[in-house]
Amino acid sequence: MATKFLALSCLRNGAGAGDHTRQLSPNPRYPSMPKYPKGVSAQQTSSLPEFPESKAVFSVIGMTCSACAGSVEKAVKRLPGIRQAAIDVLNNRAQVLFFPNFVDEETIRETIQDAGFEAKLIDGETGLDNSSQVCRIRIVGMSCTSCSSTLEQTLQAMQGVQKAQVALATEEAEVIYDARILNHGQLLKTIEDCGFEAIFISTGDQMDKITLRVEGTTTEDSMTMIEKSLQALPGVQTIDMDLELHRVSIAYKPDRTGPRSFIKVIESTGSGRYKAMIEAGHGGRDSHKQEEIKQYYRSFLWSLVFTVPVFLLAMVFMYIPGIKHGLDTKIVNMLTVGALLKWGLSTPVQFVIGRRFYTGSYKALRHGSANMDVLIALGTNAAYFYSVYSVLRAATSPNFESTDFFETSSMLISFILLGKYLEVLAKGKTSEAIAKLMDLAPDTAILLTMDDEGNVMGEEEIDGRLIQKNDVIKIIPGAKVASDGYVVWGQSHVNESMITGEARPVAKRTGDPVIGGTVNENGVLHVKATRVGSESALSQIVRLVESAQMAKAPVQKFADRISKYFVPLVIILSLSTWLAWFLAGKLHGYPESWIPRSMDSFQLALQFGISVMVIACPCALGLATPTAVMVGTGVGASQGVLIKGGHALESAHRVDCIVFDKTGTLTVGKPVVVNTKLLRNMVLSDFYELVAAAEVNSEHPLGKAIVEYAKKFREDEENPAWPEARDFISITGHGVRASVRNKEIIVGNKSLMLDEKITIPIDAEEMLAETEERAQTGILVSIDKEVTGVLAISDPLKPGAQEVISILRSMRIESIMVTGDNWGTANSIAREVGINNVVAEAKPEQKAEKVKELQAAGRVVAMVGDGINDSPALVAADVGMAIGAGTDVAIEAADIVLMKSNLEDVITAIDLSRKTFARIRLNYIWALGYNLLGIPIAAGALFPGTGFRLPPWIAGAAMAASSVSVVVCSLMLKNYQKPKKLENLDIRGIRIE
Repeated sequence: MATKFLALSCLRNGAGAGDHTRQLSPNPRYPSMPKYPKGVSAQQTSSLPEFPESKAVFSVIGMTCSACAGSVEKAVKRLPGIRQAAIDVLNNRAQVLFFPNFVDEETIRETIQDAGFEAKLIDGETGLDNSSQVCRIRIVGMSCTSCSSTLEQTLQAMQGVQKAQVALATEEAEVIYDARILNHGQLLKTIEDCGFEAIFISTGDQMDKITLRVEGTTTEDSMTMIEKSLQALPGVQTIDMDLELHRVSIAYKPDRTGPRSFIKVIESTGSGRYKAMIEAGHGGRDSHKQEEIKQYYRSFLWSLVFTVPVFLLAMVFMYIPGIKHGLDTKIVNMLTVGALLKWGLSTPVQFVIGRRFYTGSYKALRHGSANMDVLIALGTNAAYFYSVYSVLRAATSPNFESTDFFETSSMLISFILLGKYLEVLAKGKTSEAIAKLMDLAPDTAILLTMDDEGNVMGEEEIDGRLIQKNDVIKIIPGAKVASDGYVVWGQSHVNESMITGEARPVAKRTGDPVIGGTVNENGVLHVKATRVGSESALSQIVRLVESAQMAKAPVQKFADRISKYFVPLVIILSLSTWLAWFLAGKLHGYPESWIPRSMDSFQLALQFGISVMVIACPCALGLATPTAVMVGTGVGASQGVLIKGGHALESAHRVDCIVFDKTGTLTVGKPVVVNTKLLRNMVLSDFYELVAAAEVNSEHPLGKAIVEYAKKFREDEENPAWPEARDFISITGHGVRASVRNKEIIVGNKSLMLDEKITIPIDAEEMLAETEERAQTGILVSIDKEVTGVLAISDPLKPGAQEVISILRSMRIESIMVTGDNWGTANSIAREVGINNVVAEAKPEQKAEKVKELQAAGRVVAMVGDGINDSPALVAADVGMAIGAGTDVAIEAADIVLMKSNLEDVITAIDLSRKTFARIRLNYIWALGYNLLGIPIAAGALFPGTGFRLPPWIAGAAMAASSVSVVVCSLMLKNYQKPKKLENLDIRGIRIE
């Protein structure tokens, strides 16, 4: 099962990176679509020579995983006149065979562009240079969609950058660049110049990265000596040395070297003077997230130290007679003690604690954009500097009474910091699914030392991150398997439900594969590690979920378009509000009684303008989609449903038609004996002992099914020894013949019995007819030329298949079965599960054509399959769902992988996508509705009739609350439960008669 999940890798790191001569395979990545243009029937294919065929090769920039390749292939194959489309994600190429009478190269190129990737026609099939690399960078400090959009545009504008994607919710950037022109250091510097902290994660050829603390080093020469020693190791790619912190970060390929080798080299370099150990928590996503949370918390607490006294001076003490008298004491002219105290207390908040808003807005404006920091800086500066002007004028005037807004600027900054603290706290919880997946890996492992003959010489407990390829690890009962590998000694049962969804523990003995993160139930196992670090199945699943959370859903484009113009529009609205109220006051457009006693018309207008500026922040709008997609994909992973990105999630909620494959999807995919009828007195176990002895040498699936069933009568033995079969003959297409215990045993179909001139009794004839009606296979058993028994073999329905189809019908989703099996079997299975629309004896391309017909009729189609022959239909469908136990090709072609191989998860996937997009709509309604209501109120729409106005500091608190509320709204998806219909579903077991 572990090999199935290795197909889930999102970044094929390093594969083909140095292979400049690699050419696109002449075979398509997935089996080809119909060999004729869309709209031309299969019967017309004989006239195809009239259509000249052409080939075009495109450079496709931006693909990082099989899901990307699937998106490109889907988009291209939906065009009319496409014969074949082969996508090579490793070399960023697409080879398309097409009929020019129906489509041209430019249309194909534009279609790839519409799918979200950069496409360029390659003349003369020169091929794409393999110097492209993928770099992942963590970004700290983004506050809204404007920040992420600005970064994307800035990175995209760099010479050598081919594709840049910045995700606000995950706070990561993925950049594809030409390594001959750029390096990742230049990318980091560009991001930092934009006002954000950039932390390098990895490049495409860096499989794993580890940070070691080195003790005993005192000089730069000693660190240089260590660096040279490490560089000599095979598989080491980059080394970053930090002399001040005595830290070394190493990027390496885990299949060639590992951290224990690094520690050994470091400690041997200095003749024992140096000691190396893994740096706990350094460089992890969680450590940086926790540090960001702490920074906002500290900033908020410091702002309270100054803001609370300012608030008391402005809002409380002025109403206490004794204190008020002291605060109103004049110092110079009309300058009071209270005003001077407020100025002194608010200044550190404005310029020290609020410094982040100045730097952020400066760097944003320098790059020609405006973000949330610009709005906050403008609003607080307006309040602060007007207050400074008022205080200075009072100090120089014998009769000017100052009215300041120092509490506005300091309280505004404090509330915004509180909002950001709550926001990052909530956003940290959106990626808990990934943290839980990563927590499956054990912290420690027992490493065995072996001699040349394989005997255990000793054992040592080590950090789980120190495991290297080919290590032998001891797994005791109750412990987690430390890495992917295979059993070299021992036997036990392993609970793999956390990875595969298989509820029952799986028996493991020598030679069997195991998956890292699964739990050993009873016996002791010695496991040889084969895949460690980022190569493990668990890491591949984590990377897939991370990639899905990075990918933007199409609906996100709506927020991106709005945020581009939102901040400049808010600034214009704010200035217009101030100007309108100021002019109305000067021209006596409203009664003077409207103006509060503590201010004049200018100050009233200024407060309205500041309130508009700070209440209308685009943060909530930018977080509406990505946070919901993050939580949705994370919840899906925890439920065993791997959703490859926002696009798949968005398409799934609109599905109204599902096409099911039969074998391995609706049915178990493994023949089993379902009934036995003996025609003469004989002990059933003795009968099956003879039959199994004859069939044990057969490679036919039906023969294997008989042997497996016979083992039930020998449950006391794990590998029963059957009687010797002599003169074994396998008769292709009919059955087998052998001599067992001096009895002639013939096992096969009706025609074999007739060929052997064996009389078939009426009872046997009746049972054969009955099995055919039930879509089962009837097998006759002859002992010494006499028919002794009849076996009914069937590929049974999966438990719950009928109920799943029924529930889908109640969800107004039509179910269709398309299979390559014969019509009799197909109709029988369809009747049993309740499907009315059946297509049988269908070839792979005909399955895909059926999907395209449904799409042409306006249906949104999902395809559920498990085999190579299903992959064309999986690619053609709007949403391809692959059964987790299926083939690697099917898993790669699909948009959604059902890890547990349960049909119920089809309903879970669709229901989850519907709930997620309901949450996205609610987020948008909240974010947009909030601004549509908040801006007029802040602008004073209610003031003329009710006298109600929104002070700037309350507007700032409301703005911060809007972002937090959107994130919390998305976080509520974490409470997602499967539909109650599935909870009450009575899963039927497969009954063996």
